[in-house]
Amino acid sequence: MEKAAQTMIDNLYKNTGKTLEQWIAIVKAQNIAKHGEIMKFLKEEHGHSHGFANLIAHKAKGSDAGSAENQDDLIVKQYKGKEHFKPIYDKLISEIKGFGDDVEIAPKNTYVSLRRKKQFALLNPATKTRYEIGINLKGQEPKGKLEAEKPNAMCSHKINLADINDIDNEVLGWIKMAYENAG
Repeated sequence: MEKAAQTMIDNLYKNTGKTLEQWIAIVKAQNIAKHGEIMKFLKEEHGHSHGFANLIAHKAKGSDAGSAENQDDLIVKQYKGKEHFKPIYDKLISEIKGFGDDVEIAPKNTYVSLRRKKQFALLNPATKTRYEIGINLKGQEPKGKLEAEKPNAMCSHKINLADINDIDNEVLGWIKMAYENAG
């Protein structure tokens, strides 16, 4: 199991007095099908933070990377119907691995999380026409290709790409800054 996920699970018990298994049982008893609805329930009814609600929702649905048999299958699934974006992913991963040997690549169901000591970016083939890079750069003024993300999102900023040629020094510079801040 990912070290960060285990830390969150440990902190979940410390903060709530309930284990992950107990929270999963609470969620399953509600018979809620959608991830977003589970998160809303946990945040509104139990006062969970976004991070804890997301962890519990993924574990309850078995949709987190830790529940997947094969991490590569998650990548294949993400790009099904969006195969034209796979070269963007491959180029970004190749460039990001060059930042240092401490980059953790953690595929999830719909995106790939990039971590150092903490998450610094997300790679997400969001739609058939938009590839999104979520970036954590709290306090950074949005400028150029760097846009502010909506409040309470998993990242503070995002960059939208439509094509592999959109990956330039500016894009890689923002990702590298987030990587450096996460160490």
